[in-house]
Amino acid sequence: MLINLYSDTQTRPVEAMRAAMAAAEVGDEQRGEDLTVTALCERVAALLGKPAAVFLPSGTMCNAIGFRLHIRPGGDAVHLHPSSHPVVAEGGGPSALSGAVLAPVSGEGGMFTAGALAAALFPARDRYKPRSRLVSVEQTTNLAGGRVWPLVQVRAVLGIAARHGLRAHLDGARLMNAVVASGVPAAEWARGFDTAWIDFTKGLGAPVGAVLAGSAELIEEAWRYKQMMGGALRQAGIVAAGCLWALEHHVDRLSDDHANARILAEALAELPGITLDPATVETNIVVFGMPGAPGFCTRLEAEHGVRMGALGPHVVRAVTHHDVDLTAVHHAADAVAAMLNVAR
Repeated sequence: MLINLYSDTQTRPVEAMRAAMAAAEVGDEQRGEDLTVTALCERVAALLGKPAAVFLPSGTMCNAIGFRLHIRPGGDAVHLHPSSHPVVAEGGGPSALSGAVLAPVSGEGGMFTAGALAAALFPARDRYKPRSRLVSVEQTTNLAGGRVWPLVQVRAVLGIAARHGLRAHLDGARLMNAVVASGVPAAEWARGFDTAWIDFTKGLGAPVGAVLAGSAELIEEAWRYKQMMGGALRQAGIVAAGCLWALEHHVDRLSDDHANARILAEALAELPGITLDPATVETNIVVFGMPGAPGFCTRLEAEHGVRMGALGPHVVRAVTHHDVDLTAVHHAADAVAAMLNVAR
């Protein structure tokens, strides 16, 4: 049996979630007649402390529409970390769909400081430069190892954005992991951001869906882009019901994933040839140094039935989730040890 640590996107809906989806009340979502979708949007808007929300097929579309709401084509720049999802995993969407100039701001652990953001902003009223328009924060950080931005750091970054007239977007693909790890409510994380969203297809374990929230005016405009980009749906309550079920049943259990990730990290850190500080594992993502990472991952799956992902020539990512229990985590650590000819 495959132990799939490639990503928390690999989760499959549990039977109770499938039952809720099958029993969902549905209607034409585009006409506002799908009561399950409406209930989900109202629930997420309240969760994030925003007046309105819109259901979308994917988190990538949340970012695409979120950026388009703020970026004016023709040289507007979005400041974000170079390892963030819009830079590395959206097929150039920000530039293709919004005409955005991506202006990365580096920082440790996938997070940048207010000072770094201030230094990266383009001069105002300089016709030779792009116009700084938007700042985007990824919470938790993904490729940087599931780190949780400290709230004080987020507030400082938002302060710089406000001082310079920038809009702010919260990429909350794993926001609920940050909520569980930090104890800070989702609305507090989203406060000060013009748009914010959460994904249901990662640790929350639903098969489809994400919800983007913001002001009523912005969400009304988001509907236009939803239609334009092919994201408008019909009887979407079938999948929205899975998202609602996840909010009811899968948020608190994210702490199990975090605990399993720490156990895995501590076991891996003891092995020779692996570079990893377990103290940096704050949620469900373990990123570690491993020479020859692509070949290592190929052999690990072929010989031991454990799937991890190579992020580069010398970096591996393993992500814990609902479908990976503690026994599987120990088996994965044993498999890596066997690959390195070390007994655990």
